[in-house]
Amino acid sequence: MDRREFVSGLTLATAAAGLMPTGAAAEGRRVALVIGNGAYRNVPTLLNPPNDAGDIAAALKRLGFSVRLVTNASFDEMRRGLIALGRDAAGADMATVYFAGHGMEINGENWLIPIDAELKRDTDAANEAISLQSVMLQVSNTTSLGLVILDACRNNPFAARMNRTLATRGTPTSGLGRIEPVGNVLVAYAARDGTTALDGDTRNSPFAAALLRNIETPGVEVTFMFRNVRDEVMEATRNEQQPFV
Repeated sequence: MDRREFVSGLTLATAAAGLMPTGAAAEGRRVALVIGNGAYRNVPTLLNPPNDAGDIAAALKRLGFSVRLVTNASFDEMRRGLIALGRDAAGADMATVYFAGHGMEINGENWLIPIDAELKRDTDAANEAISLQSVMLQVSNTTSLGLVILDACRNNPFAARMNRTLATRGTPTSGLGRIEPVGNVLVAYAARDGTTALDGDTRNSPFAAALLRNIETPGVEVTFMFRNVRDEVMEATRNEQQPFV
């Protein structure tokens, strides 16, 4: 994370200090949508996303969030979940989306992939996947902080078999692309732009495991929490995977 990214995140985190205390008695209304997609219908199954989502949802509930948990979500289920979250986020103190599953960048835009996607062509993403921009919009209408957490950079079989119809810059790439902060929204990635994240061979992915160890630590600002997560993931993966905010 460079200095500009860190200062930008720190400004948001300072405004949001105290939004992640232990226990449900915290002040302010917090809402969250947690999605874990593993049972993909047209590519091999991912084992950990439903586990990751369930465990993160439980942690957020302990932190006082009103949580909607969706596992193995279709396009329509993801769309409806995001619409509902956007309505709940209006006037809330904090709104969070956590997504574990497949994601990809196409033509400079990041997409989160539902379990029923086919994605035979790169142009199909607009009709079969959920754009990161739309997710950010749904968490932006809060009084303090919108937070999007993406454990969605896994090595993606959709990209390998997808027919390319766009110009050269439209070729699907590894992982997700960098996105600039918008307003009060902070985006945390499991792996740096253009790289992939590991699903892991235990119950949780390396990123989710580190997040679970840190998210309920009282008195830690959001950006500092993710810095601790980054350090733990890098150690666990021998610097193969580097989260960033």
